Amino acid sequence: MQTVDFKHLPLRAGDLVLDLGCGEGRHVISAYLEAEVHSIGVDLSLDDLRTTQEKFREFAEPENESKTFALSSANALELPFADSTFDKVICSEVLEHIPDYRGALREIERVLKPGGLFCASVPRRWPEKICWALSEDYHNTPGGHIRIFRASALRGDIEKLGFSHYHRHWAHALHSPFWWLKCLFWDKQDSNWLVRQYHRLLVWDLMEHPAITRVAEQVMNPVMGKSVVMYFRKGASA
Repeated sequence: MQTVDFKHLPLRAGDLVLDLGCGEGRHVISAYLEAEVHSIGVDLSLDDLRTTQEKFREFAEPENESKTFALSSANALELPFADSTFDKVICSEVLEHIPDYRGALREIERVLKPGGLFCASVPRRWPEKICWALSEDYHNTPGGHIRIFRASALRGDIEKLGFSHYHRHWAHALHSPFWWLKCLFWDKQDSNWLVRQYHRLLVWDLMEHPAITRVAEQVMNPVMGKSVVMYFRKGASA
């Protein structure tokens, strides 16, 4: 399930791309497949990095020296990279988990080259507020969401670091009702019939990409997309 749209974060041959908080690898692998780039994923969780490595094996192109893939376990507040290392940085569905998210944004600004592009996505405010209202466990679990962002405020935080905003869209409208159902039936979500049937729908959509759900999600995303996705360019003099 890809949140970042590479039409708005165009990758060029030779780019160094960082996926900060890569989780189980959806964007760090997608970037590797998208272009002849050097794609690096960073996450605190060794288990997630192992899962990413396992998923990547079927996509690896070891004979293609024009692209590389690497993973590292690191803290978002102390990235093990020199200043102005990366051409592109992705941070998708991560900042809502980090207590000092502004510190993470400063690190992103530090490691991104002047003129480089940055994509940040976080849960959209009103669908997320429904999740919090329906279940305390949704956001109180270890490693869960610790804040609900107002997109305009997050955009302001990023722009203060010398970035200019150039695009915004929403994603995953079909997933909003799924998470509301999971929160409503939190204690029995694994066995609840509604949750299981909705999950089957999402898996079918992910695997088959039917036109009906693609069109439906495009229409619904501006209204109830679960994620807000914002794109920025770092100033040349930042």
